[in-house]
Amino acid sequence: MIKTINFIRSEVMKKFLLMALLLLSAVACWAGDYNYTSAADLKQMIESKEDFILIDIQVEDEFSQHHIDGALATYAYPVKSDADKAKLAGMMVSVMETEKPVVIVCPRGGGGAKRTYEFFEGQGVDSGRLSILEGGQQKWPYAQLLAK
Repeated sequence: MIKTINFIRSEVMKKFLLMALLLLSAVACWAGDYNYTSAADLKQMIESKEDFILIDIQVEDEFSQHHIDGALATYAYPVKSDADKAKLAGMMVSVMETEKPVVIVCPRGGGGAKRTYEFFEGQGVDSGRLSILEGGQQKWPYAQLLAK
C-alpha cells in the first residue's frame, strides 16, 4: 500500500514538474524578442555620423537634465497609458518616412523601452530597424555626447 502511494506521489510530482517546465517554456516563447544596442555601439554610430533616429522616452524633467545629443524627446515614459502612446504616435511620421534604424532610449532600458518597441512594431515598423539602448540613459557612460 505504501509503495503504491509513493508511486502515485512520484507520478503526480513528475507530471507537476513536466507541466511547470512546459509552462516556463511557453512563457519564454511568448516573451518578446528585442534588439539591443550597447552604449559603445551607439557611441560609434554617433561618432561615425551614421544615419539613424534616436527616440528618447524619458519624462520631461529627466530629459531636460540629461539626454544624448540629437535625441528626439517624446516624454512618453512609462508608455502604459493611451496618452503615453499618443506621444509616441507623434513620432510615426519621422519613423515611417524612412528606413533608418531606430534606437530607443528609456531611463533604464527596461519596460518602457520594450513597450515603445512593441508600439512601433504594432504600427508596422520592421523589428529589424528597432533596438533598445542597453541600460538606458542611466547607464550611458559618455558624458561628452550629452546635449549641453
